[in-house]
Amino acid sequence: MNYAICPLSVAPIRSTSSDSSEMVSQLLFGEMVEVLEKRGKNWSKVRCIWDNYIGWVDTKQIRPITPTEFESYQNNFAYSIELVQGAMTSGHYVPVTIGATLPQFDGVNFNLDGSSYTFSGQAIVPSDFQPNAELLIKIARRYLYAPYLWGGRSAFGIDCSGFTQIIFKMIGVKLPRDSSQQVEEGEMVDFVEQAQAGDLAFFENKKGKISHVGVLLGDNKIIHSSGQVRIDKMDHFGIFNVDTEKYTHKLRVTKRVLPTQPKSSKKEESDESAISNQIEIF
Repeated sequence: MNYAICPLSVAPIRSTSSDSSEMVSQLLFGEMVEVLEKRGKNWSKVRCIWDNYIGWVDTKQIRPITPTEFESYQNNFAYSIELVQGAMTSGHYVPVTIGATLPQFDGVNFNLDGSSYTFSGQAIVPSDFQPNAELLIKIARRYLYAPYLWGGRSAFGIDCSGFTQIIFKMIGVKLPRDSSQQVEEGEMVDFVEQAQAGDLAFFENKKGKISHVGVLLGDNKIIHSSGQVRIDKMDHFGIFNVDTEKYTHKLRVTKRVLPTQPKSSKKEESDESAISNQIEIF
C-alpha cells in the first residue's frame, strides 16, 4: 500500500480531480491517507485513514511516507487543541489548527515528513483517558463562531458533520464523515428528555433525509454548525434559533455514542485523575 501525510494546515478533498470541483472534505495537518490512484502529476485519489472517506487531493499537498512511518505515526501522536498555533521547523512556521495530528509528539517536539517540529501549544493524547462528555464539550466550545463551510473540518470553516467528527476524534471516538453515516452509530435514546450531554442529535430535511447533526450540551441546549458554530435551544421538535426565535431544524433521532458514565468508585480514581488532568488544561 502507498501512504501519504498532509504537511499543510488544511488541504481540500474534492469530488473529482479538478480545482473547480466540489470540496467534499478536508485533510488537516498530520492526517494520513492511502493513495489509491494517480491521475497525471497533479491529482491523487485517496482514502482517509481515519474514516475511510474517498476523494481527490492535489498531489502537491500530500507527502509520501513509508509503511514504517505510517505505523509509527498511527501508534504515537497527539492532537492540537489550539485554535491556531505555529509549529516551527527549519526556520519557518507552519500554522497548525485545532484537531491537527502531531506525530510522535513528546510534549514539545514532533516529527513529520522527515522534519522535526517544535510545538509550544496545548495538545491532548486520547489514549491517556477514557472518552467523556465533559472533555468533549470543552473542546466543542473552542469552535464557537467558526464559520460554516460545506466540506470544512477546521476552525476557519466547518460543516455540521465535520464539527461532530473532529471533536469526537480528539477524544478517541471514531465517527464517519457525513451525518447520514453518523446516525448509524451509537445507541438510540428514546426520548429527548432522556438525552445526556455529549449525545448526538440528528435532524431531517423536507424530504425526510438526515441533513444535520449537533451535540447536546444538557439543559436543553445544543452546539452545532449552522451559519457558524453556535449554541441554540433544543426540544422534542428540534432546534430553536435564539436569534431568529424560529425552529430551524426538525429533530429525527438522538443517539448515544459515548458510554454512560457510572458513578465514581475508588477503583476509578486513576482514570478520573487522567481525565481531570486533560480537562484542567482548558
